[in-house]
Order: sequence, then structure tokens, then C-alpha cells
Amino acid sequence: MAYQGQPDVVSGEQYRYALTNFRIAHEKVEEQRGQLQEQEKQVAALRARIALLEGSNQNSHLGVSKLGGNSVDDFSIKNAASALERQINRWAAEVVRTPPSPLDVIRQAALADVLDDDPSELGPHAPAVSGIQIQSLLRHAVSMTISEGIINCLIVTDSAEANIQLTRIHEHIFSRDPTVAAVWRRQTFTAAVESCSPDMSRFFLSEHMPNITKILKIEGGEKNTIGGGAFAVLEAAYEFSRMLHGAPSSSGGSVDAFYRAFVPDVASAMNPRQIELVKRCHKTERGEPDRVGATVFPGLVKVSRGPPGANGLSTENIQTVVRRAQVICECALMGGMGIPGTGVTPSPSVSPPPVGGYQNHMQFPSGGFGQ
Repeated sequence: MAYQGQPDVVSGEQYRYALTNFRIAHEKVEEQRGQLQEQEKQVAALRARIALLEGSNQNSHLGVSKLGGNSVDDFSIKNAASALERQINRWAAEVVRTPPSPLDVIRQAALADVLDDDPSELGPHAPAVSGIQIQSLLRHAVSMTISEGIINCLIVTDSAEANIQLTRIHEHIFSRDPTVAAVWRRQTFTAAVESCSPDMSRFFLSEHMPNITKILKIEGGEKNTIGGGAFAVLEAAYEFSRMLHGAPSSSGGSVDAFYRAFVPDVASAMNPRQIELVKRCHKTERGEPDRVGATVFPGLVKVSRGPPGANGLSTENIQTVVRRAQVICECALMGGMGIPGTGVTPSPSVSPPPVGGYQNHMQFPSGGFGQ
């Protein structure tokens, strides 16, 4: 005998009660969905406003606010710095491969530029010249040029004097209100020159590495020449600088930070928090002190304002190392670049930023970044 289940039967009153509750719940869900959609519209409008203030919606096609489709962050900056470092290395290697002048003459010119033509640091006796010496010293000179001439100075116009003044203005605004400085800097970069002109490149070369420029005859900048390679390096460095200074902050503009470069001096003490050795250092492995032979790529620090004090104002800048300077030590460079009989004496000072850890406090030097 087959089992016949009893059908579920409810009264009309219960059915109407359940239907009413279902309708009320459905209306509540629709009301919440409408509220969420309105909130999304408001958030989108707020983001568009922030992008307009920062200028990132206008110059994203220039590649200054985005890299690979993502907001520029420390990881993206490290990748871009590595690409620029490889380009500098290729240029220096090309000079060594087909030198336009004798290698000892190139080395003397490079030392003169690296040591700021200081005769007291240029000894009369130097070891035999080698390719690694020339290549490393050339990379050090280019690193100084990029650091002091391009990254640490806001390159907005073709005028060096105007760029220095704009950099000082930014420093002044940043000391008062970092957020306003962020908007000012990025809006200013929407009107910046789009490329590093030959005249700008010649200025950088004559200002920071005049002896190398003269010896290598790189004033012209023709393609497929050593001069053309140097100009291409400076152009790439300018694009890198625009990416650093024109990028919107990762926090939507509420916290501002900007970037500075530093180059440890030749023959200065090595600080592992500032530098990263690109070649093995036998002295360091034995626990013996060693010094910087050459900086083959500058380090990068991110500068932000410190927490407010008792009066509500911040008086210090905090530096966070984003990328350590790439350095080759003396013993790896030439068996001791600063030991007796090698031609270079220790430098009495070290480039200022940063000291004391990955987060450091530093007062800016008077006169602005362009000094």
C-alpha cells in the first residue's frame, strides 16, 4: 500500500502574514541597495576630485602618475630604478669598450669630477688603470649628476634658475603643509617640460661632470655615439624623476611624501643601512673596516613630515630608505682606492641622508634642493 503524504496546508491568515513580511524585507533590501549605490557614486566623485587636484587624471598618459597601470609605490620605484641603473651600466661599459681617449686620461677626468677638482685628494701615485675602475667611476659621476641635478631639483622648465626657485618654493610649502605641497607639486608637474632637452642635458653635464664631458666629447649628443648614450641616460633619469615627483600619494592625498636621492662619497665609511654592495667585499667578511670605492647608483629616501608636537605642528622631517645606494667597495674596485699609493685620500665628509636607521630625522640644508 503506497504511502500518501499529507499536503502542507496553512490558513489564509498565516499566508498573508508571511507574504507581508516578505514584501517588507524585500523593500528593506532594495532601500539598502539604493543607499550603497549612492555611497559608491559619492566615493567615485570624491576620488575624481582628488585626482583633479593632484593632476593625475590629466597627465596619466605621460606616465608620471602611473607605472604599468598601477599607482606608483615603493616596489614600482625600485623596478624603475633598476632599469635606469642597467642603462647607466651599459653606457659606462660602452665607454670602456670603445674609449675615445686613453683609459688613464679618462680615469683622471672622472676622479676630478667625482672629487670636485680637489687637488688634495688626487695623489701622485695611482695603480694601473683597469676597466672596472673606469666603469665604476663613470657610474659614480653619472649618479651624482642624476641625484643633484635631476632628482633633488624639481625640473619643471628649461631654466636652471627657475627650477631652483620652484624647488625652494616647494620646500617652504612642505614645511608648512605637506598636503598642500603635494597638490602644488603635482599640479606644477602638469605643466612641466615633457622631455629633457639637449640644452638641459648639456647644462647637467657641464655643471656636474665637466671633465668627463670634455674628455669623452659628449657635448653633441648624436645618436649611436657615446654622447648620444649619455643624453639618453639623462632623458631616462628625467622620466624617472617625473615619476617620483608627479605621482599621487598612495593614501589618496591625505599624507604627502616626496623623494630625494643621495650618493655616498668616495672613500667614506660604509653604512649598511645606507648602502648595498654590488660586489663581494673580502675586508667586510673578515670584519675589517672598508670604505666606499664608488657609488654606481644613488640611494632613494622618502621624506615625510613627523608627528605633530605639543603645539600641533611638526618640526622634523622623517626619511625612510626606499632603495639603498648601490656601492662597490675599495678592495673590490682596485685593491684599496684610498690606501697609500693609490691616488685618493679619504673624504672628510659623507653625503648627508640618511643616518641612524631606515627611518631617520633630517633638517634640510639651507638654500633648497638645487644647491
